[in-house]
Amino acid sequence: MSGAPLGSATTDHPELAPVRPGEELDWVALERHLKEHLPELGGPLSVLQFPNGSANLTYQVTVGERRLVVRRPPFGKLAPGAHDMAREHRVLSRLHRAYPRAPRALLYCEDESVVGSRFFVSEYRPGIVVWDTVPAQLAGPDAGHRIGLAVVDALADLHLVDPASCDLGDLGRPAGYLERQLRGWLGRWEAVSPEPGTAVERAGAALVTALPATARDAIVHNDFKTDNCQFAPGDPDVVVSVFDWDMATLGDPLVDLGTLLNYWPGDDGSPALAIPGLENLGLPTKGEVVARYAERSGLDVDRATVDWYEAFGCWKTAVIMQQLYDRHLRGETSDPRMAERGAQVQSLGERALALLGVSS
Repeated sequence: MSGAPLGSATTDHPELAPVRPGEELDWVALERHLKEHLPELGGPLSVLQFPNGSANLTYQVTVGERRLVVRRPPFGKLAPGAHDMAREHRVLSRLHRAYPRAPRALLYCEDESVVGSRFFVSEYRPGIVVWDTVPAQLAGPDAGHRIGLAVVDALADLHLVDPASCDLGDLGRPAGYLERQLRGWLGRWEAVSPEPGTAVERAGAALVTALPATARDAIVHNDFKTDNCQFAPGDPDVVVSVFDWDMATLGDPLVDLGTLLNYWPGDDGSPALAIPGLENLGLPTKGEVVARYAERSGLDVDRATVDWYEAFGCWKTAVIMQQLYDRHLRGETSDPRMAERGAQVQSLGERALALLGVSS
């Protein structure tokens, strides 16, 4: 749930900001490493931070005239398998060949003595990320509706990529993907659960009981949402970049659709719990989202088909929110937003139960 490394310069969500106190890295060591491994770089180094993400730390590093993106895991205790910079670098080194919306990775560093953790470097892409209002650069007739459909198209197009065509055929193990996802997130919940018997705990058990069969395998982003997508100014109909690939793998593509729906506002205008404000955009309904995805991807899905996947998205988001709140409680972040991440956890669990037809 890192959020996009790029964004629009809106008042509430500025694209860039000075580095938060406590989230500085060893800039001298980073500059030395970059210039050693990317010899085309020259000139002084300056750094800003992409402030809108919630987990991985993402910086815009400018060397001379060249702008780059540097990403590393957050400080403190990490969940097993999370914040996998090697995976993100691997995906972004190859996926752009078949899916131009994926930025291109330039460098991976596993020497933790440089900035205190493994990190990777990618190209910087300027553009617009949509948060809780339609940016002026994308304004026009039905702009919110068009933005929503463009996000769905970008997702469906990802799922049409043949992994072997970009040397990602061994990115993951599709067989047993859903079982491993559930097992992994159940373990993460147990590590941060505040008490037994919560709605989140019961939703996890209900998801295991109702596990669906996978119809098709594809490259799965695993955190596909509107604010991980980027648009070009003046064009709300096409997503030009997609960010945040550290959880990408091969598996059931409907997990991505369910994740997106979990972040989507209700058809009655009710806000999405994890991303408040999207209800202000005029996005398509959830039914329209599913219909558009089915048409573009060729998968035979409808609203009933994806209820389990949306419930899984709600439940997984609840676990992530609790992890972020737990990071705040342990004093591992200086980001004041993390103190608020626990507020929606149980409501997300209750939403998951409702989607599964289980009383809360």
